[in-house]
Amino acid sequence: MYRIVLLCSLNIWMISSDSNSNRLKFLSPCKLNDPKLTDCIITQIIGLKPYLKDGLKEISLPSVEPFKMDALSLSLSHGPNGYKITLRDIDMFGLSNFTITKLKLREAAGKPFEGKVYLPRMSMNSLYTSSGVLLVIPASGNGTFHADLADTMVTVKGLFSEKIKDGQKYYHLDKVDLTELNIKSAKMAVAKAYNNNRILLEATNLFLKENGQEVLKVMMPQLKVKIANQIKKVVNHVLESVSANEFLTT
Repeated sequence: MYRIVLLCSLNIWMISSDSNSNRLKFLSPCKLNDPKLTDCIITQIIGLKPYLKDGLKEISLPSVEPFKMDALSLSLSHGPNGYKITLRDIDMFGLSNFTITKLKLREAAGKPFEGKVYLPRMSMNSLYTSSGVLLVIPASGNGTFHADLADTMVTVKGLFSEKIKDGQKYYHLDKVDLTELNIKSAKMAVAKAYNNNRILLEATNLFLKENGQEVLKVMMPQLKVKIANQIKKVVNHVLESVSANEFLTT
C-alpha cells in the first residue's frame, strides 16, 4: 500500500479535487494488482501537471509556483575578506514542469521508495547582498539576482508510514532526501548593485558566468535541504486531507 506516496513525494506539486469531497478530481486510483502499477502511478502524476500551478483551495494548499525560500548564504572564498553572497526572498519557478524518468518501489522495512525526476528549465529571482573582495576588487553591495537553470536531474528517496484517523487509513511521509540535485547548466547575473558601478557589476557577472557550477556546488547542500523540507510539508498536507482509498484500490 505504500506505493501511493509516490503520487506525492516525487514532487512538491499536487493537485486538484472535487469540491464536494476530498477526492482528487483528476485522479483515478491505481489498482494494487495491476502488473503495470508503477506505470499507472507515473501516468497519474504526469496527468496532474496542468493543475500544479493553481493550488487547491479545498484543502488550503497554495500554488507551488513560485517555490519560495527565505535565504541562501554562500561563502565563495576564504579568509578575512572572503567573498560572500546572501540571497534573500527567493522565488524559484519551473518545478511544476517535470518528467519522471525512474520509479523504484520496495517492499521492505520502512517502506522505502526512490524516484528520478527531470526538470528541463527553472529560474530563480532574489534579492542579493555581497561582502568581501572579489578577485582584487572590494565588492560589498546590494542588488537583485537572477539565475536560469537548465537540465536538472533530481533523485528523491524517502520513507513513509500509515496511520488510522477517524476509522480510515491515511499515509504520512516520514522522511525525504534529495540524494542528487544535478543542474547541468546555470546562467547567473546580478543587477542594480554597487550603485550601478559598471566595473563592479561587470566583474561580478563575469565571475558568476565563469564560476556558475562552483556557485551551485556551494549552494547545493542548503538547496537540497530546503526543497526536501518543502516536499515533506506539502506532501503531508495532502496526505492528511485525503484518505488512502482515494489513491489505491484493490
